[in-house]
Amino acid sequence: MNITKTLLPKQSLLHQTDFEYADSFQGTINDQKEQLSTKDIGKAFFNSAPKWTEHLFTLRNKLVAVFGVKTSGEMQDKAVHLENFRCEPNEQIGLFKVYHRNENEVILGEDDRHLNFRVSLYLTPSAEQSELKHLIISTTVHFNNFWGKLYFMPVKQFHQWIVPAMLKGIIRNLEKQLETEKGEPKIS
Repeated sequence: MNITKTLLPKQSLLHQTDFEYADSFQGTINDQKEQLSTKDIGKAFFNSAPKWTEHLFTLRNKLVAVFGVKTSGEMQDKAVHLENFRCEPNEQIGLFKVYHRNENEVILGEDDRHLNFRVSLYLTPSAEQSELKHLIISTTVHFNNFWGKLYFMPVKQFHQWIVPAMLKGIIRNLEKQLETEKGEPKIS
């Protein structure tokens, strides 16, 4: 599976936000029957992180809690949360709140004292092949103060590894879902 660095999509709602940092990564998924919804993509985001990233996030939470930075806390019954997750604005799983969802994009993120971040999961048809869709995950960060910039310096290095790995996981998760639902109408 090929994940490439790309630009923030011009149609993304993230262009309407204030940010000092942005990056985007793109992968491709085969959705011949056009069954995927942004709700599916939002759910897959929360269910596709590689184990090593979960360990890094746990370490991050322990380190930053001392400084009063928001943490996701311990999530009990993640499967139950995901089962009930509608991917609607103001819903929250862990550190990620849903800010917006439309037919092409889900915007997740959080505001904190030191920085605000947003993650866009943007689904767009491929110009080359009609059955293919590009899934673009973009991150923007707005620094609220010096501590936000300082905090993000080491995070940025890990972020460049984590996001492409997560995108691969999301695509694998969605491909499994499409394989399971083959031939059945999609209801979402």
